[in-house]
Amino acid sequence: MKVAIDAEKCQGHGRCFALAPALFDSDDLGQGVVIGDGTVPEDQHDAARLAQQNCPEYAISITE
Repeated sequence: MKVAIDAEKCQGHGRCFALAPALFDSDDLGQGVVIGDGTVPEDQHDAARLAQQNCPEYAISITE
């Protein structure tokens, strides 16, 4: 599984890094960014899906 954030859609609500801090962080402007190359460890799959479901702009995509 991999996660990605569409920077054009992200409005910086911070739900992704609040819900899945091992996968997401914020940049200097408060926008969400993916940590590393976006590969999600198996024990973080539920957190990735939770972050995706809670993004108000639908900026997070997951590829299985």
